[in-house]
Amino acid sequence: MAKRDNKTLGDLGEAMAAQYLQEQNYKIVERNYRWARGEIDIVAQKDDTLIFVEVKTARQNAFGPPEAWVNKRKQSQLGQVAMRYLQENEIQNMDCRFDVVALSRQGEDWQIQHIENAFWL
Repeated sequence: MAKRDNKTLGDLGEAMAAQYLQEQNYKIVERNYRWARGEIDIVAQKDDTLIFVEVKTARQNAFGPPEAWVNKRKQSQLGQVAMRYLQENEIQNMDCRFDVVALSRQGEDWQIQHIENAFWL
């Protein structure tokens, strides 16, 4: 699959994840927050908690379930970017967590799995 196809698939997954989160009463604060060391796909808020969401999208599970792609290295990177986000936006004393939203194709439909508190740093 070409890199462009992967970006298109990723963009589709992020849009579906954002819509899903909104339907679950999450407020989307920001999408695609970028810093030199990485990116956070979605920053959301629910109640008094700020949630950093990593979205993984797969057409098939040939490489394992998409949520399994968020390995220790990726978790560490997300933590660094989240800290930068908090500093840049002067956010203090707010509960934060990391979620993963995994999307995988099931025939013609997409299955969405939302893993709250997917990992701790």
